[in-house]
Amino acid sequence: MIEKDKAGLNAVLDDSFVLHHMTGMKQNKNEFINAVLDGTLNYYSAVHEHFEVQTNENCTVIIGQSYVLAAVFGGGKHYWHLQQKCNMVECDGVWKITQSIASTY
Repeated sequence: MIEKDKAGLNAVLDDSFVLHHMTGMKQNKNEFINAVLDGTLNYYSAVHEHFEVQTNENCTVIIGQSYVLAAVFGGGKHYWHLQQKCNMVECDGVWKITQSIASTY
């Protein structure tokens, strides 16, 4: 996201991906990637502070907490304590994110 790497984002996000923003807004994979690329969502840095991984036989959930510098939806640059709860699935040996729920911590 910081590098605005379309190929990288496509590689880690499943085609079924949905991002749930803190506002309640939802973006599918293409909407999210386009928002990163067109500057609607700008990420400048992230310091990862905590990760928790929960697994079962069907999926894995990763909860990550990061201190992020971002400017989103036309606002100025701000630091956020951002938490992402990501659901992941493995398909043909490749793990992809199917859902991410954003919140603060």
